[in-house]
Amino acid sequence: MTEKSIPVPSAPSAPSAEAVERAAAAIVDAFAATDTAAYFAGFAADASFVFHPESHRLNSRAEYEATWNGWLDDGWSVIDCVSSDPLIQTFPGGAVFSHTVDTTVETGEGRESYRERESIVFRRLGDGDLIAIHEHLSPVPDTAEADTTPAAEVAP
Repeated sequence: MTEKSIPVPSAPSAPSAEAVERAAAAIVDAFAATDTAAYFAGFAADASFVFHPESHRLNSRAEYEATWNGWLDDGWSVIDCVSSDPLIQTFPGGAVFSHTVDTTVETGEGRESYRERESIVFRRLGDGDLIAIHEHLSPVPDTAEADTTPAAEVAP
């Protein structure tokens, strides 16, 4: 009796940092342009979203698109969006992109500006492309208040 070899699927490879940077830039650039179609094209249908101003997690791209469209109906649009301090962490089959983002938006009530930290988790597709499967936004703490105690007053 001869043994048959059973093919073992190879482990997915990690994407390059450059590929992650391109995928993240496409999402950020589309957001900055309030380009709905291009922005949502970067996310999988089953992507989830956690945004600190929202009362609950958005469990799909469709749920986020409905929220986005409501913002647009209320007069919302992005005026400026600047990404800084990026960190790219790759792993077999995907990556995490995190950065600080300074955003100015127009709303029905006027302009608002804010600084947030954002993480986007990417999954590598069979053709090597990346698709975002999770996005998380957190406010950046006001460090001016946190740093008001002189170092000499801090207990050891």
